[in-house]
Amino acid sequence: MKKSVYSLVLSDDIVEAIDALAYNSGVSRSAMINSILAEAVSYTTPEKRMNDIFGTIEALMGETAFQIQPQPSDAMLSIRSALKYKYKPVIRYGLELYRSFEKTIGQLRVSFRTQSEALKSDLTDFLKLWAELENKYIVHFFPEGISYTIDDGRFTRTFRLPEAREHQSNEEIAKAISEYIKMFDEILKIYFGNIENRRVAAELSVERYHQYLRDGIVII
Repeated sequence: MKKSVYSLVLSDDIVEAIDALAYNSGVSRSAMINSILAEAVSYTTPEKRMNDIFGTIEALMGETAFQIQPQPSDAMLSIRSALKYKYKPVIRYGLELYRSFEKTIGQLRVSFRTQSEALKSDLTDFLKLWAELENKYIVHFFPEGISYTIDDGRFTRTFRLPEAREHQSNEEIAKAISEYIKMFDEILKIYFGNIENRRVAAELSVERYHQYLRDGIVII
């Protein structure tokens, strides 16, 4: 959203009240005035859209085993989950939303707190399986493909709404992202719960993925 400098004449008392609101919200005076004016004219700013989506995600995932971490910025949300495995790694889901939703709406980064090379290798095998499933079963919803990065047990996935769902509401976008994270997390744990037999681990993971698709999970 383009921004310009404007000259306004405001009451000192009003500016003082705005400054107090801005301070309590951790934003600048300009950002606070921008937010107040946007609300007055029913305009949804990128910041408001991101806050709405993050707020809904927190509500949808707050009663699960996931731990919502303090937001590092107004454009990011951090979520943690524990993996039952001998190294007891912590799974971190870092969600970043973009200010503009022109083509892509954000990015999910999945990382694991571990120094074990064996675990990193197992994670990379799972992530490759995950990418294969998505490229086989849902890539046709995305004419420009699905953007992934898999590196040393870390996973990055760009979120893009399918063309048929480009005008979804903030609540619908939040639900789609929440379901994606929950699905990823559950299937990851199914895989590692059967890691001693790789064939079984892969088969059970694929079976659960198919079930999610049959149940009508929102594609994102």
